[in-house]
Amino acid sequence: MTQSPGEYKPSRRDVLRPVEYIGGAAIAAIFTGVVTLVVTRDLTLALIGTGGVFIIVLVGLALFAMAVKPDASESAELHEHDAPRAAGDHDGAPVDGDDADHDDADDGDAPEGPPAPPRGH
Repeated sequence: MTQSPGEYKPSRRDVLRPVEYIGGAAIAAIFTGVVTLVVTRDLTLALIGTGGVFIIVLVGLALFAMAVKPDASESAELHEHDAPRAAGDHDGAPVDGDDADHDDADDGDAPEGPPAPPRGH
C-alpha cells in the first residue's frame, strides 16, 4: 500500500503510543493503591495515592516522550511540512521565529548585560 506524497497516515504504533503511556501510569497507580490499601487499610488514602501516582507518572512519561529526539521518519515529516515555508509560500507575515523587525547586528544602543558594581577604594 503506497501513500500519496501529501498524505500522512500514522502507523499503528504511533496511534497506540498514548495508550502505552496511560497503561504504564495506570499500572504504577494500581500497584501503589493496592500497597497503600494493604498497609493502611484506609480506602480514602489508597484512592488519593492512586490518583496522585497516576497523574505524576503520566506527566513524567509525557515529559520524557517530548525530550526524545525524533527518528528519521519523524524528521522527514517535519522537513516535508516546513518545505513550503522555505520556498517562500507564506504571505509575508512573521512565522514562528521569523521576526521581520529583529536585527541580529549589535547597534551599540544597549549595554551588554548588567552594569559592573562600583569598585571601593
